[in-house]
Amino acid sequence: MAANIAIGIAKFIGAAISGSSAMMSEGIHSIVDSVNEILLLYGIEQSKLAPDEQYPLGRGQELYFWSLMVGVLIFALGGGISIYEGFHSLQHLEPSKSPMVSYVVLGMSAIFESIALFISVREFKKNFPLENISLWESIRRSKDPSSFIVIMEDSAALVGLFVAFMGIILSEIMANPIYDAIASIVIGIILIIVATLLVAETKGLIVGESASPETRESIKNIVISDEAVSAMEPPITLHFGPKDIMLALNIEFLDELSADEIEAAVRRIEGNIRNSHQEVKRIFIEAASMNYVHK
Repeated sequence: MAANIAIGIAKFIGAAISGSSAMMSEGIHSIVDSVNEILLLYGIEQSKLAPDEQYPLGRGQELYFWSLMVGVLIFALGGGISIYEGFHSLQHLEPSKSPMVSYVVLGMSAIFESIALFISVREFKKNFPLENISLWESIRRSKDPSSFIVIMEDSAALVGLFVAFMGIILSEIMANPIYDAIASIVIGIILIIVATLLVAETKGLIVGESASPETRESIKNIVISDEAVSAMEPPITLHFGPKDIMLALNIEFLDELSADEIEAAVRRIEGNIRNSHQEVKRIFIEAASMNYVHK
């Protein structure tokens, strides 16, 4: 966040000196990224709050809500203002001044953004091993928007820097500022595309996504393998946060088991599930006509 603020200030200074529309759009991009990171930090802290009477299942989904707001801000502020700036420049074409200032700012920004992207991808791979799948597929499977949003923002930032550079250098070579204005519009379109992808990925988490197929299959195998179980319905799972899953099970136990034996089986199953899946925080088990709730 601190780096984005510093880069954003440098871009605005460069835009003021050079008069470049693309540099102005890049400055807006950096400021929007900084605001987004503040929202993500707030969402992360809110999602850690303990359950209470008002929020008995915790507030883990706060992170998903603020992640959705990040997508909306990128779309409205980042994409919308950049496109507006580009069209405004098309109507008032003026040659940019001191393009070298823009090149220096863009070059330094590219270095910092590349480092940030490398670190964010490395941390993402550490927390979410790719397991012979692409980075994009891993992002789609991830339930932690605070990690993949940073990757997508940094990637969009690097693409935007390249577009801004091309717009400025073409304007200088062709002696026509229209390329700089077009670059601003293209940057806005890139941000809108990224925002749309972020909203699409976050929407499912807010609506209520289940755990991954692998996790659901593993839970099913744990339950079925218990000697006291005769049958079960598919497990119902719901993500309340990246590492907070609620699980509901409807299990049919052997008819000859006593109430005490069923109670012991329920506790055994619950323990086995928790040992294999620490992210399962709450387990609700319905056994025949008896309901067990374990927290």
